[in-house]
Amino acid sequence: MAAIHAAAFSIQRPWSAQEFGDFCQSPLCFAVGDTRAFALIRVVADEAELLTIATHPDHQHRGLARGLMADWEDIAASRGVARAFLEVAQDNAPARALYAAQGYIACGRRKAYYPRENTDGVDAIVMEKRLTRG
Repeated sequence: MAAIHAAAFSIQRPWSAQEFGDFCQSPLCFAVGDTRAFALIRVVADEAELLTIATHPDHQHRGLARGLMADWEDIAASRGVARAFLEVAQDNAPARALYAAQGYIACGRRKAYYPRENTDGVDAIVMEKRLTRG
């Protein structure tokens, strides 16, 4: 996961193998994907949060992220999750389009959340979606 994340996220600091290992050891977290793309999710009570999703650049634009979104949402719904949340950088148009196409709507904003060189940072758009089983 760390290698895919590093290849996919050149604008911001990628997560380390240790960070992924720590998340994966938590009983609250689960991952879906393979060696091309993955998503990491945390479930607390009846809410899920997409912690990160990444597709290796060699495999982008093939619908892998769209499939991962459906996969993790199905698993979360089967665990009793009613609402899913995620955050996305305001300047990440492809990801925002993916999430909107999956039915996510903006519900909040975190000012200057994502660091960028030569700026005060980019806002994070918080998005949510109601999940249903089946």
